[in-house]
Amino acid sequence: MLNAAATASVFRVEHTARSSLVAHLTKAIVAGMKLAPKRVLAGAVALVTLGTIGCTSSGSSGSPEPPDTADVAYDGLLGSANENLVGPAFSLATAFSYKGQADESSSLSREIADGEISPNVFQSLGPGPVRALMPRFTRWYIRYAATSMVVAYNPASRYAAQFRAIAAGREPLQNLFLLMAKPRFRLGRLDPDSYAEGRQFIFMLELAAAKYHLPSGIVTKILRGPLDAGAASELYVSPYLDPTLQSGKLDAVGMYRSEAVELHQPYIPLPAGINLGDLTLKDAYARASMTFAGPVTLVGQPIVLYVTVIGTQNHAAADAFVRYLLTPAGRKLYAQAGYTLLTPAAAGDLAAIPASISRELGGSHRAA
Repeated sequence: MLNAAATASVFRVEHTARSSLVAHLTKAIVAGMKLAPKRVLAGAVALVTLGTIGCTSSGSSGSPEPPDTADVAYDGLLGSANENLVGPAFSLATAFSYKGQADESSSLSREIADGEISPNVFQSLGPGPVRALMPRFTRWYIRYAATSMVVAYNPASRYAAQFRAIAAGREPLQNLFLLMAKPRFRLGRLDPDSYAEGRQFIFMLELAAAKYHLPSGIVTKILRGPLDAGAASELYVSPYLDPTLQSGKLDAVGMYRSEAVELHQPYIPLPAGINLGDLTLKDAYARASMTFAGPVTLVGQPIVLYVTVIGTQNHAAADAFVRYLLTPAGRKLYAQAGYTLLTPAAAGDLAAIPASISRELGGSHRAA
């Protein structure tokens, strides 16, 4: 199974709506300290040290929040969007306060189930972590946005001119993968043992190798080792990738498009057939897979965001937050943050969805 110790070591930070702290930046700092032995680059290039920032924290979020608070547990991918855009805007637009806590979706799901945290809203990457909480903690969920994989690049890299040519379509995309396989190419990626984003990057490489009939073994060459995370020697970077790219230590990093937009990082967009951003290509994405110890086999799937209300605490605030996500104002903020807006679609017990939220669905759209 996935590295439980690594996952458990992720630090959780709680935020108020007025906080300008990016949730996954703080997560990255602490994860970088605790997971440092695994985050090294062949050739002994050190991981860039992130600056110290002020924050408030707690080891548990089990204590109930005031009744006017939307206590949102969200996947760390949403850190900047929630803390800098959606949370503050929600508080200004409603009579409710906002508090956020970030972690991997699967970790949040386990902590909710175990009673370690008690949020009233859960934003998950993928439907699985929400389904694991049904029907005890929730009976429904709504998909509302998606992102995709891209390859962000260092504009000062020795390969910058070729990156720009590939991004503009002046060179075939196949050349990107041949370039990344070169021995001197410095590629950064997230640890697939600990981060879904790291696994999605590998799925993307597998799909690209098949689509473009790339040379046999090219994925292993790009990763500098087998798909098994423990054997890889390429750099595992922190989830907050920009300083590492800008420092010149890397030529490129596999990341979500929403992160590249957030960081104002130039990137090479990838076609829907390999970028894991198209819901209609779910079956095609599932052809890519990774097997971990256990054995546990994971397959590629669309990178889609889901939301639900959890438990019975402060439902007025929780309902108001989910409703706000689905309004034109809330959707505009997620688009601004680099996400692809999906037609909201619900799954589970649709009759259990609060009326205020149902009205924003705009019809009987049902999620798969």
